[in-house]
Parts: sequence; structure tokens; C-alpha cells
Amino acid sequence: MDQQSMNCRYCADIAKANGVDPLGTAAKADHWLITEMKQPWSHSLTEHPQVQPLIPLFKKLIFRRGILIRPIAIATDRDYSQTGWTRLLYYYRPSLQFAQYAKQEFLIPEAEGLNFTMALLKSLLKQPNHFEHYRKYQQNTREIRELLICTHTQVDLACGRYGTPIYRQLRQDYGHNPSSLRVWQATHFGGHQFAPTLLDLPTGQFWGHLEPAILPTLVERQGEVSSLRPYYRGWSGLQKFEQMAEGEIWQREGWAWLDYPKAGRTTKKGLKGIKLFLYPLLQLIPLNLMQMWLEQWTQEADWVEVNLQFVLPEATQISCYRVRLATKGRVKTAVKSAAKPDDTLTLQDQWQYEVTQVVRYDT
Repeated sequence: MDQQSMNCRYCADIAKANGVDPLGTAAKADHWLITEMKQPWSHSLTEHPQVQPLIPLFKKLIFRRGILIRPIAIATDRDYSQTGWTRLLYYYRPSLQFAQYAKQEFLIPEAEGLNFTMALLKSLLKQPNHFEHYRKYQQNTREIRELLICTHTQVDLACGRYGTPIYRQLRQDYGHNPSSLRVWQATHFGGHQFAPTLLDLPTGQFWGHLEPAILPTLVERQGEVSSLRPYYRGWSGLQKFEQMAEGEIWQREGWAWLDYPKAGRTTKKGLKGIKLFLYPLLQLIPLNLMQMWLEQWTQEADWVEVNLQFVLPEATQISCYRVRLATKGRVKTAVKSAAKPDDTLTLQDQWQYEVTQVVRYDT
């Protein structure tokens, strides 16, 4: 690592200079809960009075039901927002195999905002009577594509430094037709070392290290997908290693891959010590929370095998890819920017992986 990297203030510059691969760093989610929230934002979204009362319900969903729900705030917009009303976007996994998240959108009176969100969360806990009163606020916007760019400077300076210019360009070039595509400033959704970062819904694709030159390809989905590989963080319908496999298959299948319902499963990992013996046993426990913990516990594997299932249009059978990944070393990265120009960044090792084998077969 050169002296310029050592003196850099922003974690995103360190990661980019040292060649940290962004693929496999998307936040996995079963549900997204996205609400309009005026700026400025605090460092932690959970401290906001609009969110704080929801935390017990979030914990109940995650720890009792194994439902992985992720909250995000989006900034009010002069063209999209309506005075006195709050917009709430709710995306959810429609099935085990899917291509896009299903969407519901609501425009509700500001006075009802917190009550509505509570009712929506309770409906996820199988209490639909808490939600019926609010269906009148539902909007017909399922066909609208939403681009969320993190500009949450309070979490990390890199997101404000690099996210804001990309947001402004996307907003100017593509956000002028809100009936088909909207561009939002968003609070932190992970991975500021890859700023500027973007979440594309309803596909659930994550992007990082965005540059102005690649924005037309990303937004218009035309041209060679290979040009987007250095910026692709992964698909949020999968876990870390499955995302790496999915990124490789996307490069082979092209743009049509985004429309194929798919699912992934990590079948084997090259582990050592106690993890070598416990991993195959714990995999058999059919609890979402257990599997979420197990994935975190075994992130540093020497090699991994992943199965990706997908369905082609009008196909009568399921197709599969078996992908093998192996480590190719470690690189230094910083996961947080320096708060002051003279602060020293804390560096850490991050494992890098490469695809070593791909086999396609039909079931």
C-alpha cells in the first residue's frame, strides 16, 4: 500500500486503491421498510423519534420469527413528496425463488405515520387486523423503479463526499419522470467503504464505487454487463458467498438473468477446527435465526460451494449452477473514514475470493 493510501481520509479511497472486491457485500434482506424522513439525519437511524418506538417490534421479527427486515429513511423531495403526507415503501420477498421484491407503497397523513408503521409491522406478526384501517392509503406504484443513494454523512464522511454528487447527477438525468423511476437520498444501508453506494429496487441489486461514466449502463440496462462487474456489490436476496456466485452467473447470462426467479444455497465450506465438524450439523437446523448466525460464524472459509437454482421463461424444469469459490489472499481495507483530517485510519484484512469452477445442469 502506497503512502497516499496511508494518508487518505476516506475509507472508500483505501478500498478502491487496494482493489477490494465489492461483490458479496450487499445487505441480505427479506423485507425492506423505507420511509420519508426530513433531513438532517442523526448518526443512528434508531435514535430518531420516528423509528425508536419501532425497535422492539423489529427485534421481535428478527429474533423470534427470523424475519430479516431492514429499515431505511429517504429524504423528502421537492418533486416527489407531498406536504403533510409521509411516503412509506414496503418491499418483501414474494417466494423462495424470485427475481424481484414485491412492493406496496403508502401515502399517509404525517399524524398517522408512526401508527401506520406499527400496524404494518404487526401485520407481519400475523395480526392483520392492525393494518386494515390503513389500506385506503395504498398507492398504485408497483411499476416504479426506485434508486436509493446513500448520502448519510453522519454515519461516514465518504457517503456524503462521494454519494452526494452521484445522487445529484442521477436525480438530474433520470429522476425527472417519477411515474417510472425515482431517485432518492437515503440513510446508511451498509458498505460505506464502497461509497458512493446505491440500492436498486425492486431488483434488490447493490452497487458501489459508482462513477459517472457507468451510470447510463446501470440505469438503462443496455450494453455489456462486464463493464459493471467492478461496481457490483451483489443481490440482496442471497448471502455473501451466494452473492459472489450470482455475480459470476450474471456475467455469463447477461441482462436476462435479472428476470429469472432464483434462489441460492451454500452447500459446503472449507473450514478448520471445531467449525469443520459443527457446520454440516448446524446446517440441518431449520431455523432462520440459526442460519443467519451460522453464516456470520463461518464467513472466513478457505473454499465454498454454492448451488444456484433458477427458472427460465416458459421452462418446465429448474436449472442449476454449481459454483466453487476459493480464497485468493487478503487485502488491507478501512471500514470507516477518519472523522478529522489528521486522524489515523484503522486498517484490517479482508479476504478476497475468486470463482474456480462453474457447472450448469438441469434437474
